[in-house]
Amino acid sequence: ASDTVLTNARGIFERPIAEYVAGLVLAMAKDLPGTLERQRERRWHHREGQRVAGSRAVVVGAGPIGREITRLLHGLGVTVALVGRTARRTIHGAEDLDRLAARADWVIAAAPLTDATRGMFDSRFFGLLQPSARFINVGRGASVVQADLVDALNRRWFAGAALDVFEDEPLDADSPLWDVPGLLVSPHLSGDTVGWRDRLGEQFVALYERWARGEPLPNVVDKERGYVPSADLDGTADVNG
Repeated sequence: ASDTVLTNARGIFERPIAEYVAGLVLAMAKDLPGTLERQRERRWHHREGQRVAGSRAVVVGAGPIGREITRLLHGLGVTVALVGRTARRTIHGAEDLDRLAARADWVIAAAPLTDATRGMFDSRFFGLLQPSARFINVGRGASVVQADLVDALNRRWFAGAALDVFEDEPLDADSPLWDVPGLLVSPHLSGDTVGWRDRLGEQFVALYERWARGEPLPNVVDKERGYVPSADLDGTADVNG
């Protein structure tokens, strides 16, 4: 790795991504996609939605995005297990993921792409999920073996999924992902809200000014790990196992 200091945009995207995940959880639990489809068909079809309060979620990725997702889901009454690379305080280690996922209603991927996370969500993992479970990925596309996800959904191993990130973007028009039953596809927009470019520019200027003054920089990426280590894991996520 070079000696060049690399920073990231921590503080810009956490809340919007967490809001998007909360929106997906509500939309999928209440079958809003089905309601829109039946509206287009002009068909009155009464049915019952699922309660979100009291459900269980596993959030994979204990960085700022994962912790913000945890906070918002707690506000909806969801019991959340936050999983990181190693166990510490209120965060579960990677060795607990299979056990937690097997009893989760929601599995939410929000981890950086590393050697450990590349392809971690595969047919073996999807086979652990309950038939009623749903999988959401707002982390990195390459963490999911997409062919395995397509196969699992076609076989109805679990109830549904939502992907906002993909191994290759933009998604080709002939990709099989567009037509998979129970899969919601969005074009990598979970973190992008009106004004995000302005906020990002302001952050860059602030970092540049600190650098010009010779001051230490926040948000420094560990280039060996591929992400900013979380030094301030103070338990504010308040997770439950």
